[in-house]
Amino acid sequence: MRSVTAAIAPSIPIADMRQGPGARLQRLCDLLGIAGARLSSIATDGLFVTAAAGAQTPMAALEASAVAAAQPLVIADTAQGPVRFYVGIVLPGEADHPKQLLSLFDPRPRSAMMATTIAALAGEVLAQAAIERQRRQLEAQVRIINDYAALEVQRRTLFDRASATARIGIWQCNLSDNSLIWTNGVYDLFEIPRDTAVTRELTLACYTDESRRQMEAARAEAIARCSDFSLDCEIVTTSGKRRWMRLTGAVESRDGVAHRIFGMKQDITEEKLMADRTRYLAEFDVMTGLANRTQFQARLAQRDSGDREVGALLLMDLDGFKQVNDTYGHAIGDVCLKEAARRLVDGCGSADLVARIGGDEFAVLLGPGATLADMEASAAGIVGSMRGPVFVTGQTLRLSASVGMAPYRGGSSEDLFRQADIALYAAKAAGRNTSSTFKPA
Repeated sequence: MRSVTAAIAPSIPIADMRQGPGARLQRLCDLLGIAGARLSSIATDGLFVTAAAGAQTPMAALEASAVAAAQPLVIADTAQGPVRFYVGIVLPGEADHPKQLLSLFDPRPRSAMMATTIAALAGEVLAQAAIERQRRQLEAQVRIINDYAALEVQRRTLFDRASATARIGIWQCNLSDNSLIWTNGVYDLFEIPRDTAVTRELTLACYTDESRRQMEAARAEAIARCSDFSLDCEIVTTSGKRRWMRLTGAVESRDGVAHRIFGMKQDITEEKLMADRTRYLAEFDVMTGLANRTQFQARLAQRDSGDREVGALLLMDLDGFKQVNDTYGHAIGDVCLKEAARRLVDGCGSADLVARIGGDEFAVLLGPGATLADMEASAAGIVGSMRGPVFVTGQTLRLSASVGMAPYRGGSSEDLFRQADIALYAAKAAGRNTSSTFKPA
């Protein structure tokens, strides 16, 4: 199987400076997702910029380090200055051309893994372009070809290791017949034996329905516009594993007509799970599984912005919960909280939101269609369900709850919360184990 990048390189031959070097540098920036690139001639008295793309910024110290390095310089995060991510690659000189330094940079830092991957991809494009140029000058440049052959081996090793570490593979689809070319990373992602003859039909069957729909729409638009696309897709591998991958593609055109698509596929399952976990922790109470105070306040804020209507707010406190904690310990108190949350959800299944907003404080938001009778029925159900005994490690505990109700009659969410809170304190003052409705009078 031939290298996919070998097909990519001729479309952006950075090493061939006779045809629009600035445009090719910009294409390289777009492909690698970086802010800028600079190509400089290396002379005894310093560096002289011959081509540039993107936002330029002083970085003499970084370029000097790259020139002095024995191999490509890759800095994932400089930790200071306007340039946070930097890659410097020294391009060997020729008889009539001095050595050149290719600098890739961005104001945003990268992870070490991503920095190595970007450097490898850049090296892939540069090496392939250089090898093509050497082929045309074979008789006069035998020694240089041997040097680049060694560089190619190093580059291939670096790229393969980086791809395996980052779980990245490169793919290509020829639009004339929809034939596919994959690197090993893509085969491994789908868990398809390497060197298997793959088809679009085989690939599409691995996508979930929603991801397939989104991918096909993005692909069709990119082909129509001869542009790029990127999205996250969920797939099911041939062994039945569910994975998330980041799919990027770029359309190559000839005379304005899309000819082929190429890009990368990266396994981001762990990143996706971590993001989902982080989002869950930000919005939900870990102990009870209910929405937390942050999500509750965000829902009320939607009421103020006009994005969501609210019918009523119920606030509930467990009566005597502190005594349970003091007498039996927090472990048993946690069991009581979980049981209270379960009963609250069971009794308010039609509510818009059930949240834990404090230690033993809970909130229930009813939708705009809720009537006063619905509100009172919900409150009565909550009070009644909380009276049931809780059995914990051979002990029978009894709880009760006080509920404050406030139907939405206009005003801000802060007004609504204050009204429900007043009603809650009224229920407590009435002896607890009951509910009370806020009355404007």
